[in-house]
Amino acid sequence: MKNYRNWIGGEWTDSVSGRTFADVNPADTRDVLGRAARSDRRDVSRAVAAAKAALGPWASTPAPKRAEILFRSAEILRGRKEDLARLITREMGKTLLEARADVQEAVDTAYFYAGEGRRLYGQTTPSELRDKLCLTFRRPVGVCALITPWNFPVAIPSWKAYPALICGNSMVLKPAEDTPLSALFFAEILSEAGLPPGVFNVVTGTGEEAGRPLAEHPDVSLVSFTGSSKTGAGIAASCGRRLKRCALELGGKNALVLLEDADLRLALDAALWSAFATSGQRCTATSRIIVHRRLFARFLKAFTEKARGWKAGPGEDDASAFGPIVNRRQLESIQRHVRRAVRDGARLVTGGRPETAGAKKHGFFYPATILTRVTPEMAIAREEVFGPVTALIQASDDAEAIRLANDCRYGLSSAVFTRSVEKAASAIERLEAGITYVNSSTIGAEAHLPFGGVKDSGNGHREAGTAALDIFSEWKTVYLDASGRLQKAQVD
Repeated sequence: MKNYRNWIGGEWTDSVSGRTFADVNPADTRDVLGRAARSDRRDVSRAVAAAKAALGPWASTPAPKRAEILFRSAEILRGRKEDLARLITREMGKTLLEARADVQEAVDTAYFYAGEGRRLYGQTTPSELRDKLCLTFRRPVGVCALITPWNFPVAIPSWKAYPALICGNSMVLKPAEDTPLSALFFAEILSEAGLPPGVFNVVTGTGEEAGRPLAEHPDVSLVSFTGSSKTGAGIAASCGRRLKRCALELGGKNALVLLEDADLRLALDAALWSAFATSGQRCTATSRIIVHRRLFARFLKAFTEKARGWKAGPGEDDASAFGPIVNRRQLESIQRHVRRAVRDGARLVTGGRPETAGAKKHGFFYPATILTRVTPEMAIAREEVFGPVTALIQASDDAEAIRLANDCRYGLSSAVFTRSVEKAASAIERLEAGITYVNSSTIGAEAHLPFGGVKDSGNGHREAGTAALDIFSEWKTVYLDASGRLQKAQVD
């Protein structure tokens, strides 16, 4: 069995302790991909030191030259898309169709930020004084800690790494322990593209043993984290005590809303895709479907029939609509949520228990699950499940549908279905979410647009698009006085 090492300072490096952990295929736990380094704070310190040493030379590299490396990495990613997609499917379970999309998102992100290498614009403004110039430009933040989840094991690291790189930062990536090999593959590609040693480092291991020491390291200037709101709150508190920057992309309890004039056919397709794709393991997955009472019975009947045809199975199998749950702990968490919902009075329409027949007994499979008779105060209507489970909630009218969508501590993604331009405009204004889709699913963010949420879905920052540049850069303001005398702003 192959042992995979950390990527530190441009070299493959064993963990200081020599400990490793198994990387297991969630569709078949008999399939062990290898063993990854189980890093601790000593490995983190080595990686941060390598990033710190590489920071100066990389920051002084002109941004257009940095961009050339990003562009080359996009070309390499394109060429190795199928290999990387098959690794993603085997490592975290999603279907090959979705795994290819995961890689494509990284390709798109690389191209976008390569273009930003010649557009890291600042501003020039008039001074209130004569013979004086005022201008601003971006500077890197420093060493960045990137802590990423397992559900998009290449796309999300790329969302963080590429804007950080184009701004001139160095970094240490700590991927989720369920998907270490995808991150190491990504590191190989960046190295092959010509990224200097030490600019991008990867340490694998658990959140407690490697993630926490990385976030708390005194030489780390910024922590970019994607994961649960509970963990994000802990990181924010830690960074606050140290006056350290943090950018948090957290949970969601996303609502897909059918107003009275919704196109039922279109809404059905969108609900299936956004509730059950990636086994519901997306922060933007539709976990609440709020339906106008006049459409509710028809929608429930059609949605249930279609959901029963969406079968979980191995990601390599073309017949699988979605893949396994990532690990046993997550599978058991999903089951607890469903059982509690039934105890609280919800009605289980379909699904609702792990699938263990035949070859599925060696994996973590959970069927498409629909709950009705869900009321807003139930936990299933308020807590993130992160599985192929969605709750149908009936609204008495359009106004109540929007109110129910907002009755949640999260505010990441939302979708509204209507044939009315006026109703769409009103919903866009009133929905409390960082992202709103009109007549589409709650999933499907594009690389050139800001991504993030309000309320407990984040701390105000946005990933992707030019908005991410504001996370990974500092503004430098310059006053250039050519008057030959001391001028006093406001006084003179």
